[in-house]
Amino acid sequence: MQALDLLINRSSQPRLTAPAPEGMVLENIMQAALRAPDHRCLTPWEFVVCKGNGLHRLGKIFEQSSINSGAEQSVIERASQLPLRAPMVIVAICRYKEDAKVPWIEQIASTACAVHSMQMAALAQGFQGVWRTGSYAQDKIVKVAFDCFDHDEILGFLYVGSSKLKTMPKPARESDKYFTTWE
Repeated sequence: MQALDLLINRSSQPRLTAPAPEGMVLENIMQAALRAPDHRCLTPWEFVVCKGNGLHRLGKIFEQSSINSGAEQSVIERASQLPLRAPMVIVAICRYKEDAKVPWIEQIASTACAVHSMQMAALAQGFQGVWRTGSYAQDKIVKVAFDCFDHDEILGFLYVGSSKLKTMPKPARESDKYFTTWE
C-alpha cells in the first residue's frame, strides 16, 4: 500500500478476527511505534501486547473495574468480553518522564503518534485495527493494574486483527474549513 493512500484513506475497522499480526509483521508494527516523534529521546511510552490468555487477563481487569464502579451486572459481564473483539489488543501507556524541556502534553502527543504509527503499519501490511479509549483508559483500577502513577496515562487500546469486510470510504473533507494560510 502506498503511504499517501494509506494516510488519506485511513479508516478504523472494529470487526476483527484472527489471525493477528505475528513475526516480522508484528515487529514492523512495534518498530513503527518506536519511530514516533520523541523530543529529547525520552521514549515516554510502554506498550503491552495482549493476545491469547493476555486478552482474558485484560478482560478480568475491565471486569474488576466495572465491579468497582458499581456497574450493572450486564455491563460487568460484557466488560470481560471486550478484549475478545480482536485477536490482539495493544495497551498504550504514556510513562511521563519529568523533563524541563518536554512537558507532559508533549509526551502524551508522542505516545499518541506511536499508537497511530502502529495502526498505520498494521494497515500497510494487510491487517486492520481500531484505537479505542473509553472509560477504562481513565479508570483507577485499570491504571493500577498497569502500574501507572498519577502522571501516567493510558492512551487507549489498539485492537488489531484481520477483517474480510471492506472498509467503507469516508467522505472527503474540505481542508479550507480546518486550515488557514498565513503569508
